[in-house]
Amino acid sequence: MFPKSSTGLKRAKRGWVIPPFHVIENSRGPFPIKLVQIKSDYSLEAQMHYRITGEGADLDPKGTFTIQRLSGNLFVTRPLDREKKASYRIIVHATGVDVNIAERPMEIIVYVLDQNDNRPVFTQNPFNGNVPEAAEIGDEFMTVTATDADDPDTDNAVISYSIVKQDPELPKPNMFEINSVTGGIRVNSLGLDKEKWSKYTLTVVATDMEGRGFSTTGTAVITVTDSNDNAPQFEQTSHTVSVPENKVGAVVAKLTVTDEDEEGSPAWSTKYRIISGDKGGFFSVSTGPSRLEGIITTVKPLDFEKNKQYILSVIVENDDPFVGALVTSTATVTVNVEDVNEPPEFNPKERVIYKPEDSPIDTELVSYTATDPDIGKPQKITYKIGNDPEGWLSVNQDTGIIKVRKLMDRESSSVKDGKYRAIILAVDDGDAPATGTGTLIIELSDVNDNAPVINERIIKICNRGSTPVLLSITDKDGPPYAGPFTVETQGETSKNWSAMMNETSTGVVLKPKSTLKEGEYNVVLRVFDNQRLSQENTIQATVSDCEKASFLGSHTFCLR
Repeated sequence: MFPKSSTGLKRAKRGWVIPPFHVIENSRGPFPIKLVQIKSDYSLEAQMHYRITGEGADLDPKGTFTIQRLSGNLFVTRPLDREKKASYRIIVHATGVDVNIAERPMEIIVYVLDQNDNRPVFTQNPFNGNVPEAAEIGDEFMTVTATDADDPDTDNAVISYSIVKQDPELPKPNMFEINSVTGGIRVNSLGLDKEKWSKYTLTVVATDMEGRGFSTTGTAVITVTDSNDNAPQFEQTSHTVSVPENKVGAVVAKLTVTDEDEEGSPAWSTKYRIISGDKGGFFSVSTGPSRLEGIITTVKPLDFEKNKQYILSVIVENDDPFVGALVTSTATVTVNVEDVNEPPEFNPKERVIYKPEDSPIDTELVSYTATDPDIGKPQKITYKIGNDPEGWLSVNQDTGIIKVRKLMDRESSSVKDGKYRAIILAVDDGDAPATGTGTLIIELSDVNDNAPVINERIIKICNRGSTPVLLSITDKDGPPYAGPFTVETQGETSKNWSAMMNETSTGVVLKPKSTLKEGEYNVVLRVFDNQRLSQENTIQATVSDCEKASFLGSHTFCLR
């Protein structure tokens, strides 16, 4: 009944009585089915008119519920589906037929009761998962899931999972088990072996009502992934090889292996280590292009005279760690070092000596000799000049004594920074003669063997008003055998010309003593270095009347 009344007829304090009710879904009728009768308190005093609004009445799904106008009987007109709509909110209105009274509208909630009318549905089919072949019992590696459209608050939607078939049934028919509540699939028995059974197909059943209701069948496909449960094995465990000495990067041996794990996987790909026999670090081992091959090479030159044999122990492993305790395979490689005719060696490689540049011919400069590293087979060494740019040197082929063959000159273009370089060869008499080289560096001390020279030999000068001519000087010697310089006029030159050094004593200032006639003059000057070594220099001077040759200018001199 309605709980209260509006203004109008008086009544006792009573409310409408609406018994709580639910409607079960999927009813088969016959329809309409009466749900409840609604009465207003005023119905005892006056005839009332009833109507409904809201969901299922005048709102979609319209017409699902109806009410008789005068009796207040509420009906459902069709089967309900909880999965489409689980409840309805209906508003009931009551007004007097011939009396001006009206009840306050009242809300009624109709709940749809669930029936188990939906089967579980797997979220995908098939499910795909991977399990390592080395997985332990209890390792969970994948989950299958199903949903149920029924009411999740009832058993109708509670799903239970089970495995009903395993294909293949090897090595045992129950290699896997499933968590009946979560759908998690885990390893149930040891014995997975990718190399024998790489894939399993499980038939999985999902049943609602905790395993007592509707069932759906799905598939779980399990791929067994490789684990490193097979150690690589050397095809040959003992090798004897010969390697010539002194070679770096020489291939010593190629060690091939086999591996039963999945080709191309890290459990199949190999790596190698030298575990003994190489204290000096002369060898390295790397993985070859096939990934199933270890290649040993030299990284330092071997020396027959120091060690004639190496015995290497090499182990092979995989890029992935082994699963469990696997025995590693070991190969032994005996390396015999072959003797090679090595060239004689100068000691030092560069020999520096200090000599004056004026050392006389046949002066003994140095004994520059080499030793033969092939101590096992004595060989004779002879010496030769390899490169002597100026041909200044000779060498005794038996003793290696180097002498002056031609006078040396520190001012030669072949001398750089006072140093002259020559290449000396030492050749043994082996079956295939080997040649060693040494560099002799002669630091030549300077000798005052070059007189200063005036560079300008032809000049032009005006006979009146000309500025003095500055003549430059070159001396091939270095200090203290060069500047400061001095100058003297010679013979007839002294009558007509004056010459003096400039302020730095590095150049000669030349000028006529008086006005000279036009013509050609030979000016003879003697220039002295700091040690008074000198020589005469003749300069051809052309004297012109600059007033007639105005293009020269009144104070112009010309040099050529």
